[in-house]
Amino acid sequence: MLRYTLMRLGIFVGCLVVVWGLVYAGVFPRGLGSSNGMWIILLSLVISAPISFVALRGERDRASAQIVQRVDRMKANLEASRSQEDGADDAARAQGQTS
Repeated sequence: MLRYTLMRLGIFVGCLVVVWGLVYAGVFPRGLGSSNGMWIILLSLVISAPISFVALRGERDRASAQIVQRVDRMKANLEASRSQEDGADDAARAQGQTS
């Protein structure tokens, strides 16, 4: 998961540098008034999203599989804990009825 996040961040930073250079070279418009920085960041996000979607497909699938494994493991642990609590509760009730 960390690897995917770092790769996604790297693509964004690369797009940010390219867009910044193109804006200051006059290829892209500078934005409105003092919104230049926000314009560069927004444009970089819009450009990096489809690039990441295509380029990081395999890494995203691996990260998704890791998340599914973690969720399944947590569900199994929760169910085991519930079963253990139910058993202890049933034992306490049985003990209370026999006394």
